[in-house]
Amino acid sequence: MKTVDLAIIGGGMVGLALASSLKDVPIRIAIIECSPPQSAVENITFRVSALNFASQSLLTNLGIWEKLLNLRATSYNRMEVWEKDSFANISFSTNGLGVSQLGYIIENHLIQHVLWEQVKQQKNVEIITALPQKIGITESHAVLTLDNDEILFSKLVAGTDGANSWLRKQVDIPLIFRDYGHNALVCNVETAEPHQNCARQIFDHDSILAFLPLHHSHLCSIVWSLPPQRAEILVNCDEKTFNQNLTVAFDNKLGLCQLQSERRTVPLTARYARNFAKDRIALAGDAAHTIHPLAGLGVNLGFQDALLLAKEIRKNVQLNIDIGEYQNLRQYELCRKTEAVKMLVAMQGLKDLFAGSNPLKRLARGIGVNVVNQTGFLKEKLIKQALGF
Repeated sequence: MKTVDLAIIGGGMVGLALASSLKDVPIRIAIIECSPPQSAVENITFRVSALNFASQSLLTNLGIWEKLLNLRATSYNRMEVWEKDSFANISFSTNGLGVSQLGYIIENHLIQHVLWEQVKQQKNVEIITALPQKIGITESHAVLTLDNDEILFSKLVAGTDGANSWLRKQVDIPLIFRDYGHNALVCNVETAEPHQNCARQIFDHDSILAFLPLHHSHLCSIVWSLPPQRAEILVNCDEKTFNQNLTVAFDNKLGLCQLQSERRTVPLTARYARNFAKDRIALAGDAAHTIHPLAGLGVNLGFQDALLLAKEIRKNVQLNIDIGEYQNLRQYELCRKTEAVKMLVAMQGLKDLFAGSNPLKRLARGIGVNVVNQTGFLKEKLIKQALGF
């Protein structure tokens, strides 16, 4: 039997960022993760995140940003968005923002690896390689039973265990969800023309395709949001057919595209937990919310969850009050639920804006998007919000 102050279920990017944010707080932390990171840093993977300025600031304060820059972090200083067979287009750059880039594209496993190596050195952290099996809530503690027969008493349990969160289900937190009716096809591709550190996104009437620049000037990670049947066809067809379909779908923007990795698909669902906190429990990251991968902003929301939850825990420790009582987690819940709702609504609105092929709707959005593109302060407001300024 062990007693800790904070048990974090899930050793992914958000859970590790939470633990790292508490490195100088005098509490005992246990991270419960059944599958420690295994991918070698040398291996190039296709699951990536677009980190905004707010996430860069967090990782800088944690002391790991320079380590990521020395790996395969790729900056992008422009963003182009357009609609297929339409005059609707909008572009963003760093002009007037006082920064040299809009963000960085980094492979998820590299972020997890660097965080994991740092957290392993923390004196206030113990990593337990196990799966949680049961949880009980008492007045003063949560009681976790693990599959290695350990029993863990914790003042607070943080669920950072992903979209299908075990913790969220165990404590009966209801989930509001919406099936987007799309699957995301992800992979890496090589393009005939260099990406020039520009992130690109094209909308069609039934699909959304994003090209995110990677460390090699001709290498991109793609996220292709498609109807499930079409996604299934494209993930299983031969490489030549896939390359031709992708090149056409991307308006031949960077010339012929050639597959450079395996292809995978995942169903896209918007999720929003009814509660982000309750007595002895807090949810963060995908355990609390998932959004459409339109702008690659999901992990940024999760990192801000970790930052604010760590801030609340730090404050409560300094005030010598119980870090696991719901009333002491309310500020975290209110702030993060508000931000998650804003992002969910924004992503749904953007998706709905470009959905459908009605000629009048296409004309209206073409005019509207181009007006925004030519209106400096509107563009600046949009990009600053996306960057996390």
